Amino acid sequence: DLGSICTTVPKAMHNSLWDTSNISYTGCAAQLFFFMFFISAEFYLLTIMCYNRYVSICKPLHYGTLLGSRACAHMAAAAWTSAFLYSLLHTANTFSLPLCHGNALGQFFCEIPQILKLSCSETNLREFGLLAFSAFLFLGCFVFIVFSYVQIFRAVLRIPSEQGRHKAFSTCLPHLAVLSLFLSIGTFAHLKPPSISSPSLDLSLSVLYSVVPPALNPLIYSLRNQELKAAVWRLMTG
Repeated sequence: DLGSICTTVPKAMHNSLWDTSNISYTGCAAQLFFFMFFISAEFYLLTIMCYNRYVSICKPLHYGTLLGSRACAHMAAAAWTSAFLYSLLHTANTFSLPLCHGNALGQFFCEIPQILKLSCSETNLREFGLLAFSAFLFLGCFVFIVFSYVQIFRAVLRIPSEQGRHKAFSTCLPHLAVLSLFLSIGTFAHLKPPSISSPSLDLSLSVLYSVVPPALNPLIYSLRNQELKAAVWRLMTG
């Protein structure tokens, strides 16, 4: 979360304070790479966290075997490595295209759709291939998350005590909130109907999906902390 914010916000603040809108070619490539890296890594880690909740609720007796320290290290390494390769492929492909429609991006940071608008070629088979691979990858993670939560809710509803059900739900709610925020804003920003698209709306949605979820995620997760909940309650009640 901190990495994705630091990739886009400081440069945007610098340009705003100094009344400029410039970024170097190398800086744009680096910004695109790191933003893609942190965003995709977050989605992979959210998928792993879903598996963690599935095992802890549906297979609690096997938790130590399935999710030991070695297994967790391997899954985390796989998430970061996959994110690195994914962002490297997209960055290398995007910046290998010849640009002939100027050099002005309609965003506050370097984003793949905006860079592709500057490309000389109307269609790019490599980019379409990468987008198809990305869609297949993210759809697979999404299906896995939905399947896991269906099993989790079925297991929770079979818990006889209300206290046990509440404890299980409280384990899942922060993860569900972060996941819903992350997916809903990102999906709408990239899959909205062309009829409602406009430069101002695209800019607002880019701010929402690149800044708001990473900023809110730490707060959502920390709401499980009893001391923080007590402090928020005192603040709300005066």
